[in-house]
Order: sequence, then structure tokens, then C-alpha cells
Amino acid sequence: MISSLAYIDPEAQIGKDVIIEPFAFIQGDVVIGDGTWIGPHAVIYDGARIGNNCRIFNGATISAIPQDLKFSGEETTLEIGDNTTVREFATLNRGTRAKGKTVIGNNCLIMAYSHVAHDCVVGNNVVLVVQTMLGGEVIVDDWAIIAGGSGAHQFVHIGAHSITGGGSLIVMDIPPYVKAGRNPLSFMGINSVGLERRGFSKEKIHEIHEIYRAIYNMGKNRTQAFQYIEDNFAPTFERDQIIEFFRNSVRGVIRGR
Repeated sequence: MISSLAYIDPEAQIGKDVIIEPFAFIQGDVVIGDGTWIGPHAVIYDGARIGNNCRIFNGATISAIPQDLKFSGEETTLEIGDNTTVREFATLNRGTRAKGKTVIGNNCLIMAYSHVAHDCVVGNNVVLVVQTMLGGEVIVDDWAIIAGGSGAHQFVHIGAHSITGGGSLIVMDIPPYVKAGRNPLSFMGINSVGLERRGFSKEKIHEIHEIYRAIYNMGKNRTQAFQYIEDNFAPTFERDQIIEFFRNSVRGVIRGR
């Protein structure tokens, strides 16, 4: 199950039924969960915490030190949840003293040549398509999909169930449940197809649509739009999540097309 041609530091903690292919390189301060597969030429540095049943493909670099000039050798980690796949030549960096760790959740797909920088927090069921680049301290919420060749500026927040078009330059926050596209990146409607696939009812999708219509299409400023929503929509998880996302945004939220 573990190739004699792989280098594995004796201090590394390797779970049950782990497969490690030839020429993989694994340092000592590493934890790999049960049933995980490590492909040939994958490199796993100190600070990696990899969950169960993950797949790390050839050439991927896991838990390399941050590409941040402020980093001064502090002990930090890169944490990957269960059932996550990291494809060829993706690079996932560990944290800095800012947050202490970079986190990637369960059931994620990090496609080839993608980059997750220091102190990012990536939720569950997230897809980063080929050559997606996340700057430092980016937050990506559950079920978000970022299409290939996109780049997210440091500190950007990308909301749950959102989908972002290929080649996007993400310099402002993307709210939950929406489609984002064009240049400059803009609100393009709600991600109705994705929501249907995840079991959202027609009534719930209609509610989300009407909330965003109030924000983007009724000619109201944000304060007026939020007041209108609170006056005209019963409190729900989705309603409150959308409003709080906008109110808590630091970089500002994308505008309408």
C-alpha cells in the first residue's frame, strides 16, 4: 500500500489503508487520515493535516510555507477535510500568524494548477476549477463554484451556493446564491440551476430571486432595499444570510450589470 520508492519521514502519522505511490515526499509534522491516496510526486510538507478518503494527485504541493513576506517561520497548518480531491499541480499553502491555519473543508474538488494561499477558509463541497487562484485570507463558503482561470483578491468573501464565470477577476465580495460574471464582475441573477440540483424548492428559489430583485433591480439604495426586504419578507435563514452578508462586507459587494 505504501511504495518503497516514496520518502516518508518516520514521524509522519499515516492512517489505515493509506496508499502512497512512488516518489511522493512526506515530511514529519504531517497527519494523513484513513483511506487517503497520495499520488506519485505529490509533496506534503510540515503542518499538513489531511482527512480521510482524500485523493492527492501527482505534482500537488500541500502545506508549503506561505508566499507572504510577513511570514517568519511560525508553526502553522494546512487542514483538509474528508473526501476532498486535490488534482495535479495544485498548490495549497499553510497559514501565517494572522489566522494560524489554512482550511479546506469536506467533499471539495480543487482542480489542476489551482492555488489556495495562506489563511484562506474554504467551506464544504466547494469546486475550484482549473487554474483558480485564491489570494491570502479569502473566504469561500459552502457549495460555491469558481470557474477556471479566475483570481480572487486578498480578503474577498465568496458566498454559499454562488457560481462565478470563467476568467473572473474577483476584487469585491460575491453574495450567496448568485451567478457572477462579466468584467467588471457583476451580479447576473441567482444560481437557480445549482439551487434546484441541491434540493431547494421552487418557493425558496422564488423567495431568493425576489430578495435580490429588491437589492439590484428596484432602484433602491442598499439601506432602502434591506428595509424593504425586512418589511416584506418573513424572516428565514436565506433572507437573513443575504442581508448579513451585505452588512458585514469589508471589501464591498459586486454591483448589478
